[in-house]
Amino acid sequence: MDALALARWQFAITTVYHFLFVPITIGLSAVVAYYHTRWVRHRNPDDLRITKWLGKLFTINFALGLVTGIVQEFQFGMNWSDYSRFVGDIFGAPLAIEALLAFFLESTFLGLWIFGWGKLPEKLHAATMWIVHVGTVLSAYFILSANSFMQNPVGYRLNPASGRAELTDFAAVLTNKVQLVTFPHTIVASYMAGGAIVMSVGIYRMRRADTGNVGSDASMYRRMTRIGAILTLVAGVLVAVTGDVQGKIMTEVQPMKMAAAEALYQTSDSCAPFSIVTVGSLDGTQERFAVTVPCVLSFLATGTFSGKVEGINPLQQTYLQEFGQSGNPLLVDSTYLPNIPLAYWSFRLMIGVGMLSALVALVVLWATRRGRVLTRSDSRWDPAWTWAAILTPLMPVFACSFGWIFTETGRQPWLVWGTMTTATGVSPSVSAGEVLTSMGVFTLLYGVLAVVEVKLFLHYVRKGPDEFVEPVPPDQVDHDAPLVFAY
Repeated sequence: MDALALARWQFAITTVYHFLFVPITIGLSAVVAYYHTRWVRHRNPDDLRITKWLGKLFTINFALGLVTGIVQEFQFGMNWSDYSRFVGDIFGAPLAIEALLAFFLESTFLGLWIFGWGKLPEKLHAATMWIVHVGTVLSAYFILSANSFMQNPVGYRLNPASGRAELTDFAAVLTNKVQLVTFPHTIVASYMAGGAIVMSVGIYRMRRADTGNVGSDASMYRRMTRIGAILTLVAGVLVAVTGDVQGKIMTEVQPMKMAAAEALYQTSDSCAPFSIVTVGSLDGTQERFAVTVPCVLSFLATGTFSGKVEGINPLQQTYLQEFGQSGNPLLVDSTYLPNIPLAYWSFRLMIGVGMLSALVALVVLWATRRGRVLTRSDSRWDPAWTWAAILTPLMPVFACSFGWIFTETGRQPWLVWGTMTTATGVSPSVSAGEVLTSMGVFTLLYGVLAVVEVKLFLHYVRKGPDEFVEPVPPDQVDHDAPLVFAY
């Protein structure tokens, strides 16, 4: 492999790994804030126990997400210096605001929440976690603004003298049409991931609670499981709605991506079918077998069942005429086509795994209706609930990852759509050996961090919530006592 291919692999590995933590961080922060508010308002001991328990899981995930996210910005200078030089004037503003405003908002108020037990007034203390959640949402907004520029560049001009893109309208970057549909889709997907985590650990603990003992925690875990399931289901519906809107905008600004998502090689003038599954040749150019639903693709792409959807081959010819012929040295493999099989299957896995998460949530709500508690007494369903507890938190997180894989690889060969190809953005002075070395180090480090994350997470899940202890009012706390970490 050359430096370009290795740099792409490294960025893919580190980005997908980092994004495993992002939706959980956003979703869990909202759930923890919700439970903390319930405790302040209703004084139910179960709410305080769950608040502190889920807070531990959130803090573990936040720490790993922070560490892995820092690497992303270093790569812009390490492996993609030409890209950074070209787009730095535009990327600098939203990324700087994200770091100086959103990230510091998250980290500062998370510290206040962790160390504020018994130190801050209860309502103010609960508000700190809501501010942490607002910080995570703002962080997502500014980062997605930068990414949306890559999908649909706006608010800039090309300076022919310097060869750089210069920012002319910051408001246009923040209100990019791609940004306005990508942001809500990402946030509700994160709520879905957070809800799935809560539902999963609730199932696990509920099935291990001794329902025959007085004072059993089974009812507490049942309520927790149902809250997670409701959040997962409602967020799943919103994911479908926002995804539908996003698909139409995507077709408008990047028609090749939609064509690649369906492996649609020839333009369909009306009633384009949606492929549920297609088996074709290894290069994806020939269809062997397909299961399709008539006219659904036209609706997804245009909003009408009779809409026209452009195909891969006509779009390829259009781009060759508009941007350069097949001998263009700025292209990889002399084509404007993305990896068709990768785009096709990542698109379906995103939809399929996400829908399965919502289906599991619906089943859980039905199984726990009318006060019913999931126990291990019925051996017929024991394997099913065990797998549900294991896979439920993974499904929406993987769906988010498949969505980002589709979003970024479906844009290829463009780094900035219609303006800069990926081949021209890589650092010219970085060798393949240097990229391979750093990629190996990062991959090994991330593997170690994955083991640490999983072991810590499972340890606290198995341990469960601590027993309830009545909090000491702030006016009765010895403020001269040393500050001790809450966990």
